[in-house]
Amino acid sequence: MTEPQVASVDCAGKTNLSQHTRALRGALVITIVFMLVEAAGGALSGSIALLADAGHMLGDAASLGLALFMAFLAQRPATPEKTYGYLRFEILAAVVNGVALFVIAGLIVWQAVRRLAAPREIESGLMLGVAAAGLLANLVAMRLLHGGHRHSLNVRGAYLHVLSDLLGSVGTLAAAALIALTGWTAADPIVSIVIAVLILFSAWRLLRESANVLLEATPAHIEMRRVEERIASIPGVEDVHDLHVWTVTSGMIAMTGHAVVPDPARSQQVLTTLRDRMADLGIDHVTVQLERERICR
Repeated sequence: MTEPQVASVDCAGKTNLSQHTRALRGALVITIVFMLVEAAGGALSGSIALLADAGHMLGDAASLGLALFMAFLAQRPATPEKTYGYLRFEILAAVVNGVALFVIAGLIVWQAVRRLAAPREIESGLMLGVAAAGLLANLVAMRLLHGGHRHSLNVRGAYLHVLSDLLGSVGTLAAAALIALTGWTAADPIVSIVIAVLILFSAWRLLRESANVLLEATPAHIEMRRVEERIASIPGVEDVHDLHVWTVTSGMIAMTGHAVVPDPARSQQVLTTLRDRMADLGIDHVTVQLERERICR
């Protein structure tokens, strides 16, 4: 039995994380400033929705700070002990953000139920003004993060925090308007509960995606059958087996596998074609073991 050849056909496979740090930094500053504004507005107006939103923004500030720190760590170079560097810190940050969203939603519901049981007067005018300012701040923060949320789970976690805050500001505006028009103060805690439910949906999606990355699941947009077919149809390839495709971190998909190529003279051409076909599927980090005949364990 001949010895197998192991070849890596990855020439790139790196993610540009530094481009997201400026957006995260700007969003962090905006969030901290308006967290303080909403906390003061909530205390003065008596609005549980504003206070809940301020608490949510506190979670956002922690989330953005963590995302910024993780983005910094992820840029550290690889070492012999950590051959992928610190790229997966991004995924850990996304998990922490997802859990934080669940906790924040629970706290909001708890406070809202307490307020329903013991209603109090609310200064709807002040509540309306502060909620409008919070809405504007969240729109600016979302604009800063929009470019990176599709490419990075870390940035997406921060983006979802800001998005849920935006929904909170919209709900608080609606509650303030309703209270001003009708005097129905129960609108304040009811809106808070609706906001909490929306936050839970965002948290669940983020945790599910992060868990799939940590479990090295096949990315949702890639079909293993297509990967196998594309490799098997390369001239010179007789068999394909032991294929694995997974996400290392956002924007970096890796693949390993075995390909039987009886004619060693065709090996280089097989690798070149294989690299190109995998790149078409968004897989840039590819390592393939070439064998003259299938090696069984």
